[in-house]
Amino acid sequence: MKRIQRILSFALAALLLLPMSAALAVDDGFSSTYTYNYDYWSDLRESPDAYRVDQVVYSVSLALDQPMRKPQSLYVHGNDLYVCDTGNNRILQLRRDEKKQFSLVRIISEVKGAEPATFSGPNDIAMDMEGNIYICDTNNNRIIKADKDLNYIMSFLKPEDTTFDQSLSFLPSKLVVDDTGRVFVLATHVNKGLVKYEADGSFTGFVGANTVKYNMWEYIWKTFFTTKEQRAQQAAFVPTEYENVYIDREGFIYATNIVFSEYDLLYDAAKPIRRLNSIGSDILIKNDRYPPIGDLQWVEGSQDYGPSRFKDITVLDNDIYIAVDRTRGRLFGYDPQGIMLWAFGTKGNSEGAFLSAVSIEHMGNDLFVLDENECSITVFTPTEYGSLIYQANDEYLKGDYDGSADTWREVLKLNANYNSAFIGIGRALMRQEQFGEAMEYFKMAHDRENYGRAYRYYRKELVEKNIGWVVAVVVVLLVIPMVIRKIKSAKEEVAAYERRKVAH
Repeated sequence: MKRIQRILSFALAALLLLPMSAALAVDDGFSSTYTYNYDYWSDLRESPDAYRVDQVVYSVSLALDQPMRKPQSLYVHGNDLYVCDTGNNRILQLRRDEKKQFSLVRIISEVKGAEPATFSGPNDIAMDMEGNIYICDTNNNRIIKADKDLNYIMSFLKPEDTTFDQSLSFLPSKLVVDDTGRVFVLATHVNKGLVKYEADGSFTGFVGANTVKYNMWEYIWKTFFTTKEQRAQQAAFVPTEYENVYIDREGFIYATNIVFSEYDLLYDAAKPIRRLNSIGSDILIKNDRYPPIGDLQWVEGSQDYGPSRFKDITVLDNDIYIAVDRTRGRLFGYDPQGIMLWAFGTKGNSEGAFLSAVSIEHMGNDLFVLDENECSITVFTPTEYGSLIYQANDEYLKGDYDGSADTWREVLKLNANYNSAFIGIGRALMRQEQFGEAMEYFKMAHDRENYGRAYRYYRKELVEKNIGWVVAVVVVLLVIPMVIRKIKSAKEEVAAYERRKVAH
């Protein structure tokens, strides 16, 4: 990927401020939030808003006696939203009603029967299929499991295993739980991947360790040309730890990684978003020109200079995933093929902006973003434009290819420069075996890979439809020269015979 650091002055204003081009905005009576995408040449293109701010939830609106302090994580279960109010050593359970308003259900500050019963720095929460609650009780060095009535069941503690460095404190920070009750934990300072526990609490190893990155010159220098004391002071060749995790409906774990060099983005070595299977291999699909890395360009010398670094991620039921970037406070949406659908957001303390976004969750297609400094939860709902994008993807996944193509055409009416719509229509036409038309849409999107695939099918279809003519032409081309040769040979024999008669 060619690194792009140049940008025109008008783009600088667009990146740092919220207003969007009026020509692209959908006039629906709501204020506009700056939304954009990238074209084939990696140039930034404004687009209609995919989401709008529906409301911002604060401590005051929840009528909390003690305001939230340094909240760190969100978790959705049904219509309930759980907030890890880390600075207050508690968890808030909120409920969203039919009018999409939140109310406080209960404050979870202890587990009956646990020792100690209270929390110390709870950083994350998850639930299993039976409704049992799992809490990363970080400063108490445990993951605590309780039933829905907060009765203590068990704790997941520091693994007493040679593969786990016993000199380290066990500081679980994030976790997910699969359908079988297995627990996968991110622990601070543990760089071997996710700590894996079976449902009975037994430690069974690590999953999805980051690959160690180093260059040969560094290795030779550290190994042969430095003293033991110097090597001890230098950074070791060890993999980095993940930043956050999310488990999708199929049981695959999405993990974000923020520790990488800018250079690693060029050749997809950083992999800031990964989808891990049961053995920890990254199976994230990347069919766009660039992998899912967030911004492709940023302003040289700006305060928020540098690549996007994803603080958290959530995955919708249609496999569209959204990551929140801590560098510039933006949200990036990608479809299951790894194609960027939209990006929006900025840093700030105005509505729709963030001082420090640390967690993202969803309920349906609505998005919730937690700001630890503002102690607020911003609720985003899809606009008509965003809803059409989701509808087109959903129809395609359900096999309604005609409907998907028609919906993508509606998207193009709102944004005529939207490559994902061209690709979406092309993919739907491919499924309908309309390969010639699909080629035209892939061409408009500069999608060479899909264009080549459609062309191969188109060529095969042409051959199959015209095989009779092809065979006939081949036969004619083979037979006519044979006939001509036979006629020529016969004429030569007759002429020779006549010459012999004359000679006698």
